[in-house]
Amino acid sequence: MLWNFGCIFLLPSLIARLEGGGKLMSALGIMLDPTRKSYEIQSFEDNLRRRVVGQDRAIRQLARAYQVFKAGIAAPGRPLANLLLLGPTGSGKTRLVEAAAEVLLGSERAILKIDCAEFQHSHEISKLIGSPPGYLGHRETHPLITQEVLDQYHSESLKLSLVLFDEIEKASDSLWQLLLGILDKATLTLGDNQRVDFTRCMIFMTSNLGSQEMAKLVEGGLGFASTMQGSDPELDQKIYRTASEAARRKFTPEFMNRIDRVIVFRSLQREHLEQILDIELRRVQERVTLAAEDRQFIFRCTAAARDFLLEEGIDVKFGARHLKRAIERHLVFALSNLIATEQIRLGDVVTVDFDRSASRLVFFRDEKAALVPAMRLSAEKAMSAASHATPAALLAP
Repeated sequence: MLWNFGCIFLLPSLIARLEGGGKLMSALGIMLDPTRKSYEIQSFEDNLRRRVVGQDRAIRQLARAYQVFKAGIAAPGRPLANLLLLGPTGSGKTRLVEAAAEVLLGSERAILKIDCAEFQHSHEISKLIGSPPGYLGHRETHPLITQEVLDQYHSESLKLSLVLFDEIEKASDSLWQLLLGILDKATLTLGDNQRVDFTRCMIFMTSNLGSQEMAKLVEGGLGFASTMQGSDPELDQKIYRTASEAARRKFTPEFMNRIDRVIVFRSLQREHLEQILDIELRRVQERVTLAAEDRQFIFRCTAAARDFLLEEGIDVKFGARHLKRAIERHLVFALSNLIATEQIRLGDVVTVDFDRSASRLVFFRDEKAALVPAMRLSAEKAMSAASHATPAALLAP
């Protein structure tokens, strides 16, 4: 008891000395560092950055929500996180959710995705939760959201579900009212009175609200032609305020109060699109390797070809999606023609260059390049096995 009174008398002087220089910090114990990240969370962030470019703040916000879940101190009786993702089209909002599913659950398709454009009318809510008993077609109307669907990607090591309401601003008021209960109490009552539990879910809602105003800010600020490195804090604040105000004008206060974090995505700059180009070219190479089993080859783009794809793919209004379309139109279609006409053989190394006079990509097969050993060996084994196989073996499943 005397020790407690002594502490009470000493506490003001101790606080004063701590504020003065922190010399007696050791008297309170070992100072802890809440900014330190665990290996798992740091690895999670690094994996997301390899898949999502130019949105470091959004990645950090998502990692913080995941850290609370892993620590086991998430708020009871609520979803693990209610995140509203705002920003221009093509800036990576949906891609961030897909990347999180790929890193955590092993597949970018491991998401329960609700396209809100399909629920623009009140009666269409029955597709989501099913019709109540007694209504015509009750047995034929199966709800899109059930507990089995929600938990289908759970594993022994990670019981987590990712739910995406895409383009939430296009939904009817009925869907927003339905979301109020999900976001607040983590429960959804289906048409047959069964309950769905969302307490182990991260709920993402994407929206393009304010994208036109944000595009004007970017065009008047950094734009794609800027050589600045990093971000402009003042422009970031303007973009955040523009997106947040657009959301508040659209959604009710009850809806906004149930959102844990509003994450605003910035428009992509040229340096970001250069990184996205590398990612997309690697994806095209993976498609070539998986699809053309008897004509697997490697392609590489020169600096001139990369610059051409970037120039064709840069559009402030459409973001990274326009770059993907440029790659499909100028590169993938041409490669498909070369494969179909058998101008490319197994193990070839194809160089993609840009012809300025014709303003198009040109393709060269490197005759001096060594054939890819793994590709050729795999094909030779397959052809050898087929040529020595008996008819019965060929017909066997």
